[in-house]
Amino acid sequence: MTGKELDRSVWQQLRTLTKENAEGVAQHLAAAALLLEDDPDEALNHAQHAARRAGRVPAAREALGLVLYRRGEFAEALREFRTARRLSGSNHLLPYMVDCERGLGRPERALELASSPEAKGLAEADNIELAIVVSGVRRDLGQNDAAVMGLRIPALTRASKQPWAARLFYAYGDALLATGDEDGAHDWFSRALDADAAGETDAADRLAELEGLVVQDLLEGEADEELESTPSSDADRDPQE
Repeated sequence: MTGKELDRSVWQQLRTLTKENAEGVAQHLAAAALLLEDDPDEALNHAQHAARRAGRVPAAREALGLVLYRRGEFAEALREFRTARRLSGSNHLLPYMVDCERGLGRPERALELASSPEAKGLAEADNIELAIVVSGVRRDLGQNDAAVMGLRIPALTRASKQPWAARLFYAYGDALLATGDEDGAHDWFSRALDADAAGETDAADRLAELEGLVVQDLLEGEADEELESTPSSDADRDPQE
């Protein structure tokens, strides 16, 4: 892990550090991103090291916030996102901040933040992520029709293979299902599965549930049967036999 894996924009932020420190922070940031899925504890360790060494670098605080967010530590993640936003002047973390408020059980505050003036100027991808989060907040409040309507945005009709397409299709299917529209949900979960090359959603499992299918491991039980039918070796026998 050299740190060269990071985006150029991150390296531009790291230029405020000494060369040696910048390289060390970059390695920690790259390691945190790599380990996030398989070893979130170690990912957190690397992100914390990066933030300690580069506390005024927005990318370091954002990385720590993202690790905390993925771990479900929403209060701590929100604090880091606010710091990164203040340091960078960018509002691209607003969808995560809104979702943190949702995770903390504060739906009204989540909706207030989502409708703030800063949210109006988000880039398309960030705006789509915000719409997905807000739809989830509406469902939490039992406002299922509003959750559906909030996702009927222009991007929904033209989405295909964009990085956000699968998540948007999935969220729309989820919203439809909450209203009792199983046929509609099936259609949009299918679209999500087709668009989900990276495997970000569990659309296949949701489709199986709607179709009444039970996914079974065909090899389940065979290993136990094989062990039962295999004679014990001398080493496995009780010494007193």
